[in-house]
Amino acid sequence: MRDAEYMRRALVLAQQGWGQTAPNPMVGAVVVRDGNVVGEGFHARFGEPHAEVQALKAAGDRARGSTLYVNLEPCNHFGKTPPCTEAILSARVNRVVIGAAEPTVLAGGGARHLADHGVEVTLGVEEARARELNAPFFVAAGSVRPWVTLKLALSSDWGMNDPSGQIRWVTGEASRQEVHRLRANVDAIAVGLGTVVADDPQLTARGRIKPRIRPMRVIFDRRGETPLESRVVRTARDPDTVIFAHQAGVARLAALHNSGADVFEAESLTDALAALRSFDVYHLMVEGGAKLARQFLKENLVDRLVIFQSPVTLGPEALHPFDGSPEAFTARIAGFPIVRQEKFGDDEMTVYAISEA
Repeated sequence: MRDAEYMRRALVLAQQGWGQTAPNPMVGAVVVRDGNVVGEGFHARFGEPHAEVQALKAAGDRARGSTLYVNLEPCNHFGKTPPCTEAILSARVNRVVIGAAEPTVLAGGGARHLADHGVEVTLGVEEARARELNAPFFVAAGSVRPWVTLKLALSSDWGMNDPSGQIRWVTGEASRQEVHRLRANVDAIAVGLGTVVADDPQLTARGRIKPRIRPMRVIFDRRGETPLESRVVRTARDPDTVIFAHQAGVARLAALHNSGADVFEAESLTDALAALRSFDVYHLMVEGGAKLARQFLKENLVDRLVIFQSPVTLGPEALHPFDGSPEAFTARIAGFPIVRQEKFGDDEMTVYAISEA
């Protein structure tokens, strides 16, 4: 039970690297000796010292004979920093407790290396939580597509928009701030053409957390009709903007390209996602609209479904993102595990696990 307690603390520490560690995962570490925490650390930013090194530095001489808790298997290779395994051995740590194994061949093998040098290793403590925290990192390491989060802002009757045009925001300010926080930890943000035309969004992370790398903006636009005066096109070079189109005329494609957007042909969502993965996109957040959301759900391309639901009622004419009735969809998602549920003002956010991390 104490192992789980200290591992949960390591996971809390790891989240302090939110938006700063990509393409590396978020990692936290806790050093415990004689039942007391003597050092803590987390990976604060890509290229800077890893969590284990920070925690061992904080512990100093007290690390000798201690137990180190870390949510990801310590790396065993020279990258931007030296191997964490060597820092652990140099500190004379007796035992290392690991949340989840390293999924990549390049950095893996740390647990075996430590065990070969006499360190007691325990693997798999709070593994589900450890994998959930860095799900895009774990899954994308062996996948041909990015991890996909579908984010929806819905009314109490599951509508996405006000057909009267009187209500611009379905959810409140607190929910929108949480969306910006979520955006800060993804590699790309995607919408369909309809959302660009209707809302002229910026598709950037503008919250308290400033991401180390600004998320790529992705537009699914079959005919290349994204307005040249839209904000995503006028600012297409910063951050990078990608438009997937496969039925657009040459002149239209040239105009978008000359505006700074990268335009690619993709006849299906699967092809587009494969292309994004080749661009080192591990985590894609899809934000609408209704047609694009339906397509992602229909093709089983959603890994996490994030629903912000407000008390506002929009009526039967509002668009909704589900094939069939909202009642049928709510019955379907009732069978999915809930990995997070939280109130933001008057809204409730629920995160459903559609696939395993």
